[in-house]
Amino acid sequence: MGQNLFFFLTNKKQTSFLYDNLSLRDGMWLMREHGYTCVPVVSPDGEYKGAVTEGDFLYYLTDHPDTDLDNVFIRQILRPDFIQAVPFNVSMADLLATSLEQNFVPVVDDRNIFIGIVTRKNILAYLMHDKNVKDRTSK
Repeated sequence: MGQNLFFFLTNKKQTSFLYDNLSLRDGMWLMREHGYTCVPVVSPDGEYKGAVTEGDFLYYLTDHPDTDLDNVFIRQILRPDFIQAVPFNVSMADLLATSLEQNFVPVVDDRNIFIGIVTRKNILAYLMHDKNVKDRTSK
């Protein structure tokens, strides 16, 4: 597997993400609109802050039933150390190891600015394609 991270990267412009200063109402609406169950969260400056799931919203609302959804922000429901980012120069071994634990791996630059994600699906698709090519050429 002689590829580097950028071969698998879906860049930020092609990735759904939420800003940490969005209200819970706006965040839930956007997640529903895009159909994702987990998305990266960034600051308005682009710094990676973590990821949020549908469950994070649900648990917060269950624990705080009288919440005004317009006055609580995404940054308030983020879990520490959930969906860890990797640097753009991560080794392929570390990228693969991280992808075993997470459906997607956020990628950041040396200033912790979010630049995109690597999905487990992209890695598996490459491996399946590579295997099929090798199988055809060995016959």
